[in-house]
Amino acid sequence: MTLPITEGDPERGSMAVETVMLAPLFLLFLMFLAGAGVLVESQGRVSGAARDAARAASVQRTFDEAEAAAEAIAESTLTGPCGSPTVSLDGSAYEQGGQIQAEVTCELDLGFLGFGATKQLTGTAVVPLEQFRRVEE
Repeated sequence: MTLPITEGDPERGSMAVETVMLAPLFLLFLMFLAGAGVLVESQGRVSGAARDAARAASVQRTFDEAEAAAEAIAESTLTGPCGSPTVSLDGSAYEQGGQIQAEVTCELDLGFLGFGATKQLTGTAVVPLEQFRRVEE
């Protein structure tokens, strides 16, 4: 049996009030999910750029050519909200049987979330150099 709603019923309109109060929380949650998705995707791109930079550097004959190749591949790979990456080959042992360690760093602009902040993302990759490969100084 349902009771008819009278004009003096205190429950009338409560659903509209609940919706208005919960809508901002729901939108905030959606913005959090979007921001987390962009952050995870950007970190994956930076790690991929470090891997590609280390691989490009490992096939060069001189260390200067290796640095130039690593910077070129990182800049071509990272475009969009994570612009102007820096590449470091510090920690590399550029000799026969050595290794190339590429570290790519960029600043992710979080302005799309509504506040002007940045997050520094870093990716590192190590690629071995061949044992019987000729490396020039």
